[in-house]
Amino acid sequence: MKRSSGARLCATAALGALSLTLLTGCSDEGSDDAKDKDSAGTSSSSAPAAKARTTAELEKLLLAQGDVKGYKVAAADDTLPKSKSEVKADKAECAPLAYAMSGLAPGETEANASNTVTEDKASGAASKSPGDISEDDIENAFKVNMTFVGLSSYDGDGAEKALKAVSDGVKACSGGFGIAAQGEKQKITKVAEGKASGAGDESVAFSVGSDMDGQGTATFNTEVVRVGNTVSTYYTVNFANLETGKAAEIPTAVVQGQAAKLK
Repeated sequence: MKRSSGARLCATAALGALSLTLLTGCSDEGSDDAKDKDSAGTSSSSAPAAKARTTAELEKLLLAQGDVKGYKVAAADDTLPKSKSEVKADKAECAPLAYAMSGLAPGETEANASNTVTEDKASGAASKSPGDISEDDIENAFKVNMTFVGLSSYDGDGAEKALKAVSDGVKACSGGFGIAAQGEKQKITKVAEGKASGAGDESVAFSVGSDMDGQGTATFNTEVVRVGNTVSTYYTVNFANLETGKAAEIPTAVVQGQAAKLK
């Protein structure tokens, strides 16, 4: 997440989506149902506590190539932090937001897995020799939405607490916060609640404005979805949009596809 969580994470990952030729050339209320169950002698307290999935299990549940038409799936690499120890927010209440933007678990758990899902757009540069690749070819190659997907799983009510931590953080951190990640610092200038997809059992969405080293502000969208005791996070960037300040929309197909695999 150097510079902005989009600038470094995207730069390397987006480049990885290009052809080898291009790379070389570029060098509550209680419901009635619940009350009925309680009256029948079946209460939530009598149900066994949820058990977290393991990291290995989560890795198998991540979206795979072919799961979502029109998207390419790649394993997470060095563009994403390996652990929370690599991501520090200057305000404790903002840490869950920073984690969600990094493909890490927003709540308290060690079970975590991540990958990237990118629009599969054919590039005209793929069939060209390095000397024939134009600036337009390079620009068009970056005009794709890339989504960093993270999965995390929790014991008991940990998943619900993780969603609440994100929701509370959106409100508490509206004025912005600072992030130190992988040796670089990032300044979030504002946080705003977004429109969640409604996928899963509950979902929270937010957008952040990120200072681009004094060269304007880039906007990025994040969504966090809970399905049972597993939480998925989605952070979408479009490298070509960084200078415009326009945020890339989180693809509904990706969110719905991942939620379906977790049910």
